[in-house]
Amino acid sequence: MPATITIASGATWEEVAADRQRHRDISLASFKPSLLNLPASSIPADATAIPRSILTAQDVEITEKNVEDLVLMLASGRWSAKTVVQAFMRRAALAQQLTNCVTELLPEQALKRAAELDDHLAATRKPIGPLHGVPISVKEHIGMKGLDLNAGFVGWVGRVAEEDAHILQILWAAGAVFYVRTTQPQTLMHLETSNNLYGTTVNPYNTTLTAGGSSGGEGAIITLRGSILGIGGGSIRSPAANNGVFGFKPTALRLPVGGWSATMTGADHIVPTIGPLSTSLEGVLLFVRTILHARPWLKEPSLVPIPWKDEVQLGEEGKGIKLRIGVIWDDEVVRPHPPVVAALSQVVEKLRGSNEVEVMDWQCYKHDLAWDIIAKLYFCDGGAEEKAAIDASGEPLRPLSKWILEENPHVQEHTISTLWQAHRERDAYRASYAAVWNERGVDVILCPVGPGVAPKLDTSRYWGYTAQWNLLNYPAVVFPTGIKVGRDTPGVGTEDLDAHEYPADYKPMSSADAYNYGLWKEHGVKGYAGAPVSLQLVGRMYEDEKLLRALDILLDAAGLAKTC
Repeated sequence: MPATITIASGATWEEVAADRQRHRDISLASFKPSLLNLPASSIPADATAIPRSILTAQDVEITEKNVEDLVLMLASGRWSAKTVVQAFMRRAALAQQLTNCVTELLPEQALKRAAELDDHLAATRKPIGPLHGVPISVKEHIGMKGLDLNAGFVGWVGRVAEEDAHILQILWAAGAVFYVRTTQPQTLMHLETSNNLYGTTVNPYNTTLTAGGSSGGEGAIITLRGSILGIGGGSIRSPAANNGVFGFKPTALRLPVGGWSATMTGADHIVPTIGPLSTSLEGVLLFVRTILHARPWLKEPSLVPIPWKDEVQLGEEGKGIKLRIGVIWDDEVVRPHPPVVAALSQVVEKLRGSNEVEVMDWQCYKHDLAWDIIAKLYFCDGGAEEKAAIDASGEPLRPLSKWILEENPHVQEHTISTLWQAHRERDAYRASYAAVWNERGVDVILCPVGPGVAPKLDTSRYWGYTAQWNLLNYPAVVFPTGIKVGRDTPGVGTEDLDAHEYPADYKPMSSADAYNYGLWKEHGVKGYAGAPVSLQLVGRMYEDEKLLRALDILLDAAGLAKTC
């Protein structure tokens, strides 16, 4: 039902936010049997063990399957779609209480859809499609017919999607069930998830840390297995990394974005992307294959018509090398915190001992310049549309909105000539980076996802490790290493972190590095305890399938799990 308490109806921003929270809570309570509310005082900093202690054995069994296993159970009829989606709705409701990751539960729609799928399977003995009965969580700014589409702005509450977003239409035809919508930040331009409608989404492993952004709701709900496959947009990699799940940012214009809501739609200076987060690599692969097999470019002609490719070329022909990996230890702007360096060292050491890959260090090419270029292309109207969306309700700027819009020295209102010049700089940088890659001849680049693990709330101020690849429009995939800060993980202990500590006489490389260094000195291992350490693999433009195949090989070579 569309919101009736809106700025247009004369409500204050606080009244609109309170109504949206009531709506969320009613949607959660409408699912029966609903879970008892957990008192905030009973939630530990690490909330990941709570679902198993509360849910039934069957609910735990269902929700702890990965997508590839759940598909088989549903297609065979061993579990009904209704039973499965009920289990995930219960766990999603619990995830909301633990991390504040949900904007709306959809029990009526989900149960109706599940019944249709069960009836079809009973009548035909065939699943509807490759995702028959699979519950998929959806970030709120991806339009769902008849539902609110506010994109994290109080002033946009009351906008309603006229139809499902294109990507949802494809997933629906493949048999998916949509049952929950998840949180996003004000402006959709944070590496955290914080807005004035619902507040802050926190990290399940350490609730003093962020779940990332802008798809932090997806990252948190998937970590707690209130979902095992979800749709994010924008920086999919930040929430995937912060929460220790798999996340894939494709090359822009490969997966459909029609029907989502955001400011600056129509701008093509830096084209945004949409992609999956999942508890398994196979979940990511199934999602992407399903979308591309539907040939979305026929409906959304701005997409590049590249079908899914099963066969890809790795390494150099005739040299017997299956995979060549370049390694970025730091981007020469900000040195990552010790847990990230330690995990990267562990993975690279294992790769060097494998016959499947060749590893070489990657000397970064002007990554500081890359930020200068992309930062002035993010808001080509000087942030006017973002500020107007915020000012429409009188809601205050969140801390990271203020940082990126008002404290970012690169924000400018472009003229036609300055915009053309910025495009020339972008294209020249892309050409220069391509030349460097051609010279070095690697297949993929292995690197950090950020300057540390999941940051403390309101401190995510360095985007270079993800924005770099946005500027170049390179696909990138995030994977968990299995290492958590301050945990006794085989192969990594306190001595490993000590070996990668900052030198006593460390001199920061930049002001951004000084800020990041200060965070580590202030909080250290105890402050980030429990946070998972993830890494990022990057490929060249339109080599998405090659990148995902490379990750599969890397995980085998490093002895890492393909599930989390």
